[in-house]
Amino acid sequence: MPQPIAPWMGGKRLLAKRICKLIDADPNHTTYAEPFVGMGGIFLRRKHRAKAEFINDYNKDVQNLFLILSEHYEAFADYLKWKIPSQAEFERLKLMDASLMTDIQRAARFLYLQRLSFGGKVNGNFGVNFGRTSRFDINTLAPMLETLHRRLSGVTIMNMDWADFITRIDRPSVLFYLDPPYFGHENDYGKDLFYRDQFEKMANQLAQIQGRFILSLNDKPEVRKIFSAFEITPITTSYSAGNKSGQGKKAAELLISNNEIEIT
Repeated sequence: MPQPIAPWMGGKRLLAKRICKLIDADPNHTTYAEPFVGMGGIFLRRKHRAKAEFINDYNKDVQNLFLILSEHYEAFADYLKWKIPSQAEFERLKLMDASLMTDIQRAARFLYLQRLSFGGKVNGNFGVNFGRTSRFDINTLAPMLETLHRRLSGVTIMNMDWADFITRIDRPSVLFYLDPPYFGHENDYGKDLFYRDQFEKMANQLAQIQGRFILSLNDKPEVRKIFSAFEITPITTSYSAGNKSGQGKKAAELLISNNEIEIT
Protein backbone atom coordinates (compact mmCIF):
# COMPACT_ATOMS: atom_id res chain seq x y z
CA MET A 1 0.00 0.00 0.00
CA PRO A 2 1.43 3.43 -0.90
CA GLN A 3 2.16 5.84 1.93
CA PRO A 4 2.13 9.66 2.01
CA ILE A 5 5.56 10.79 0.79
CA ALA A 6 5.85 13.75 3.15
CA PRO A 7 4.53 14.79 6.56
CA TRP A 8 1.44 17.00 6.52
CA MET A 9 -0.19 18.90 9.33
CA GLY A 10 -3.47 17.20 10.13
CA GLY A 11 -2.41 14.18 8.07
CA LYS A 12 -4.75 11.93 10.09
CA ARG A 13 -2.17 9.16 10.52
CA LEU A 14 -3.56 8.09 13.90
CA LEU A 15 -7.18 8.33 12.76
CA ALA A 16 -6.67 6.90 9.30
CA LYS A 17 -7.60 3.31 10.12
CA ARG A 18 -10.98 4.30 11.60
CA ILE A 19 -11.83 6.80 8.86
CA CYS A 20 -10.78 4.45 6.06
CA LYS A 21 -12.88 1.68 7.57
CA LEU A 22 -15.94 3.93 7.35
CA ILE A 23 -15.16 4.87 3.75
CA ASP A 24 -14.50 1.29 2.67
CA ALA A 25 -17.73 0.16 4.31
CA ASP A 26 -19.87 2.48 2.17
CA PRO A 27 -21.36 0.07 -0.42
CA ASN A 28 -22.96 2.60 -2.72
CA HIS A 29 -20.17 4.87 -3.92
CA THR A 30 -18.55 4.29 -7.29
CA THR A 31 -16.78 7.66 -7.18
CA TYR A 32 -14.51 8.88 -4.39
CA ALA A 33 -13.47 12.52 -4.08
CA GLU A 34 -11.35 14.61 -1.70
CA PRO A 35 -11.53 18.42 -1.84
CA PHE A 36 -8.56 18.81 0.59
CA VAL A 37 -6.23 15.93 -0.27
CA GLY A 38 -3.02 17.28 1.31
CA MET A 39 -0.45 14.49 1.14
CA GLY A 40 -3.17 11.86 0.75
CA GLY A 41 -3.19 10.50 4.29
CA ILE A 42 -6.68 9.05 3.86
CA PHE A 43 -6.81 8.70 0.08
CA LEU A 44 -3.78 6.40 -0.02
CA ARG A 45 -4.69 4.25 2.97
CA ARG A 46 -8.13 3.16 1.73
CA LYS A 47 -8.42 -0.50 0.76
CA HIS A 48 -11.34 -0.08 -1.65
CA ARG A 49 -10.49 1.67 -4.92
CA ALA A 50 -13.55 3.32 -6.45
CA LYS A 51 -14.16 3.17 -10.20
CA ALA A 52 -13.54 6.93 -10.42
CA GLU A 53 -11.29 8.90 -8.07
CA PHE A 54 -10.78 12.64 -7.86
CA ILE A 55 -8.27 14.39 -5.62
CA ASN A 56 -8.08 18.16 -5.24
CA ASP A 57 -6.14 20.78 -3.35
CA TYR A 58 -6.23 24.56 -3.70
CA ASN A 59 -2.55 24.60 -2.80
CA LYS A 60 -0.80 24.71 -6.17
CA ASP A 61 2.30 22.97 -4.81
CA VAL A 62 0.26 19.96 -3.69
CA GLN A 63 -1.49 19.63 -7.05
CA ASN A 64 1.75 20.07 -8.97
CA LEU A 65 3.56 17.39 -6.95
CA PHE A 66 0.85 14.81 -7.64
CA LEU A 67 0.75 15.74 -11.33
CA ILE A 68 4.52 15.37 -11.68
CA LEU A 69 4.46 12.02 -9.92
CA SER A 70 1.66 10.87 -12.19
CA GLU A 71 2.98 12.13 -15.53
CA HIS A 72 6.75 12.71 -15.21
CA TYR A 73 7.84 10.27 -12.52
CA GLU A 74 11.11 9.12 -14.13
CA ALA A 75 12.41 12.64 -14.82
CA PHE A 76 11.41 13.70 -11.32
CA ALA A 77 13.14 10.74 -9.65
CA ASP A 78 16.28 11.42 -11.68
CA TYR A 79 16.26 15.08 -10.65
CA LEU A 80 16.00 14.15 -6.97
CA LYS A 81 19.10 11.91 -7.12
CA TRP A 82 21.35 14.91 -6.64
CA LYS A 83 19.55 16.35 -3.63
CA ILE A 84 21.03 15.87 -0.16
CA PRO A 85 19.59 16.99 3.22
CA SER A 86 21.11 20.34 4.16
CA GLN A 87 19.87 23.21 6.28
CA ALA A 88 21.56 25.68 3.94
CA GLU A 89 19.72 24.21 0.94
CA PHE A 90 16.48 24.15 2.95
CA GLU A 91 16.77 27.87 3.71
CA ARG A 92 17.78 28.68 0.12
CA LEU A 93 14.75 26.88 -1.31
CA LYS A 94 12.38 28.56 1.17
CA LEU A 95 13.40 31.94 -0.22
CA MET A 96 12.89 30.99 -3.86
CA ASP A 97 9.78 31.98 -5.82
CA ALA A 98 8.17 28.67 -6.81
CA SER A 99 6.19 30.34 -9.60
CA LEU A 100 9.45 31.00 -11.49
CA MET A 101 10.48 27.33 -11.49
CA THR A 102 9.72 24.54 -13.91
CA ASP A 103 7.03 22.12 -12.70
CA ILE A 104 9.65 19.47 -11.86
CA GLN A 105 11.81 21.97 -9.96
CA ARG A 106 8.75 23.22 -8.09
CA ALA A 107 7.69 19.69 -7.14
CA ALA A 108 11.21 18.88 -5.93
CA ARG A 109 11.35 22.08 -3.88
CA PHE A 110 8.01 21.38 -2.25
CA LEU A 111 8.84 17.74 -1.45
CA TYR A 112 12.25 18.73 -0.06
CA LEU A 113 10.80 21.40 2.23
CA GLN A 114 7.90 19.24 3.40
CA ARG A 115 10.06 16.26 4.27
CA LEU A 116 12.62 18.35 6.14
CA SER A 117 10.35 20.89 7.84
CA PHE A 118 9.57 20.46 11.54
CA GLY A 119 6.22 18.73 12.01
CA GLY A 120 5.43 18.84 8.29
CA LYS A 121 4.35 22.46 8.65
CA VAL A 122 4.03 24.43 5.42
CA ASN A 123 6.94 26.92 5.32
CA GLY A 124 8.13 25.61 8.69
CA ASN A 125 11.59 25.45 10.24
CA PHE A 126 14.30 22.93 9.44
CA GLY A 127 13.75 19.78 11.50
CA VAL A 128 16.23 17.19 12.71
CA ASN A 129 15.72 13.52 13.56
CA PHE A 130 17.60 11.43 16.09
CA GLY A 131 18.05 7.69 15.85
CA ARG A 132 17.18 7.49 12.15
CA THR A 133 18.38 8.71 8.76
CA SER A 134 17.21 12.02 7.39
CA ARG A 135 13.66 12.15 6.02
CA PHE A 136 15.19 13.18 2.71
CA ASP A 137 17.08 9.94 2.06
CA ILE A 138 16.76 9.16 -1.64
CA ASN A 139 17.37 5.44 -1.01
CA THR A 140 14.22 5.32 1.13
CA LEU A 141 12.28 7.85 -0.91
CA ALA A 142 12.76 6.39 -4.41
CA PRO A 143 10.64 3.22 -3.91
CA MET A 144 7.92 5.30 -2.22
CA LEU A 145 7.75 7.59 -5.25
CA GLU A 146 7.47 4.66 -7.63
CA THR A 147 4.67 3.07 -5.62
CA LEU A 148 2.77 6.35 -5.50
CA HIS A 149 3.27 6.86 -9.24
CA ARG A 150 1.59 3.52 -9.92
CA ARG A 151 -1.26 4.29 -7.50
CA LEU A 152 -2.05 7.57 -9.25
CA SER A 153 -2.80 5.84 -12.53
CA GLY A 154 -6.35 6.77 -13.53
CA VAL A 155 -6.76 9.33 -10.73
CA THR A 156 -7.97 12.81 -11.76
CA ILE A 157 -5.88 15.52 -10.05
CA MET A 158 -7.43 18.97 -9.69
CA ASN A 159 -6.56 22.43 -8.34
CA MET A 160 -9.86 24.14 -7.49
CA ASP A 161 -11.56 25.95 -4.66
CA TRP A 162 -13.11 23.26 -2.47
CA ALA A 163 -16.68 24.50 -3.03
CA ASP A 164 -16.30 24.59 -6.81
CA PHE A 165 -14.77 21.11 -6.71
CA ILE A 166 -17.76 19.69 -4.80
CA THR A 167 -20.19 21.32 -7.26
CA ARG A 168 -18.25 19.92 -10.22
CA ILE A 169 -18.01 16.34 -8.93
CA ASP A 170 -21.28 15.90 -7.02
CA ARG A 171 -23.43 12.95 -8.12
CA PRO A 172 -25.58 10.42 -6.20
CA SER A 173 -22.75 7.88 -6.58
CA VAL A 174 -20.07 10.09 -4.99
CA LEU A 175 -18.57 9.79 -1.53
CA PHE A 176 -16.68 12.90 -0.42
CA TYR A 177 -14.13 12.89 2.37
CA LEU A 178 -13.36 16.40 3.63
CA ASP A 179 -10.38 17.28 5.81
CA PRO A 180 -10.34 21.11 5.89
CA PRO A 181 -8.08 23.17 8.15
CA TYR A 182 -9.04 22.90 11.81
CA PHE A 183 -11.36 25.51 13.23
CA GLY A 184 -9.11 28.25 14.62
CA HIS A 185 -6.16 27.21 12.44
CA GLU A 186 -7.39 28.35 9.06
CA ASN A 187 -4.02 29.74 7.90
CA ASP A 188 -1.88 26.73 8.83
CA TYR A 189 -1.69 25.54 5.22
CA GLY A 190 -0.93 28.91 3.66
CA LYS A 191 -2.27 32.43 3.73
CA ASP A 192 -5.54 33.18 1.95
CA LEU A 193 -6.32 29.54 1.13
CA PHE A 194 -9.17 29.13 3.61
CA TYR A 195 -11.20 31.45 5.86
CA ARG A 196 -13.24 30.78 8.97
CA ASP A 197 -16.49 31.96 7.39
CA GLN A 198 -16.18 29.12 4.87
CA PHE A 199 -17.29 26.58 7.51
CA GLU A 200 -20.80 28.05 7.37
CA LYS A 201 -20.67 27.94 3.58
CA MET A 202 -19.51 24.33 3.75
CA ALA A 203 -22.38 23.27 5.99
CA ASN A 204 -24.90 24.93 3.68
CA GLN A 205 -23.44 23.33 0.58
CA LEU A 206 -23.15 19.85 2.11
CA ALA A 207 -26.82 20.01 3.10
CA GLN A 208 -27.74 20.18 -0.59
CA ILE A 209 -25.40 17.66 -2.25
CA GLN A 210 -26.63 14.52 -3.98
CA GLY A 211 -23.77 12.36 -2.74
CA ARG A 212 -22.61 11.37 0.72
CA PHE A 213 -19.82 12.87 2.79
CA ILE A 214 -17.61 12.30 5.79
CA LEU A 215 -16.01 15.39 7.31
CA SER A 216 -13.38 15.41 10.07
CA LEU A 217 -12.78 18.47 12.26
CA ASN A 218 -11.54 19.38 15.70
CA ASP A 219 -14.18 19.27 18.42
CA LYS A 220 -15.20 22.85 19.13
CA PRO A 221 -18.57 24.23 20.25
CA GLU A 222 -18.63 26.41 17.13
CA VAL A 223 -18.10 23.37 14.91
CA ARG A 224 -20.91 21.44 16.62
CA LYS A 225 -23.23 24.40 16.13
CA ILE A 226 -22.36 25.02 12.47
CA PHE A 227 -22.80 21.36 11.49
CA SER A 228 -25.67 20.56 13.86
CA ALA A 229 -27.94 19.46 11.00
CA PHE A 230 -25.78 16.37 10.41
CA GLU A 231 -24.76 13.22 12.25
CA ILE A 232 -21.90 14.14 14.61
CA THR A 233 -19.73 11.48 16.22
CA PRO A 234 -17.01 12.47 18.72
CA ILE A 235 -13.76 10.49 18.69
CA THR A 236 -10.49 10.71 20.57
CA THR A 237 -7.07 10.75 18.94
CA SER A 238 -3.53 11.85 19.78
CA TYR A 239 -1.29 14.58 18.43
CA SER A 240 2.45 13.99 18.66
CA ALA A 241 3.95 16.88 16.66
CA GLY A 242 6.38 18.83 18.78
CA ASN A 243 6.12 16.45 21.71
CA LYS A 244 9.67 15.51 22.70
CA SER A 245 8.51 12.67 24.91
CA GLY A 246 7.10 10.88 21.89
CA GLN A 247 3.83 10.37 23.78
CA GLY A 248 0.79 11.60 21.93
CA LYS A 249 -1.35 14.32 23.47
CA LYS A 250 -5.01 13.35 23.68
CA ALA A 251 -7.31 15.41 21.49
CA ALA A 252 -11.01 15.40 20.65
CA GLU A 253 -12.22 15.36 17.07
CA LEU A 254 -15.56 15.04 15.31
CA LEU A 255 -16.65 12.94 12.39
CA ILE A 256 -19.59 14.60 10.64
CA SER A 257 -21.74 13.02 7.94
CA ASN A 258 -25.09 13.01 6.17
CA ASN A 259 -25.20 9.27 6.93
CA GLU A 260 -25.15 7.40 10.21
CA ILE A 261 -21.62 6.71 11.47
CA GLU A 262 -20.69 3.64 13.46
CA ILE A 263 -17.21 3.68 15.00
CA THR A 264 -15.80 0.25 15.88
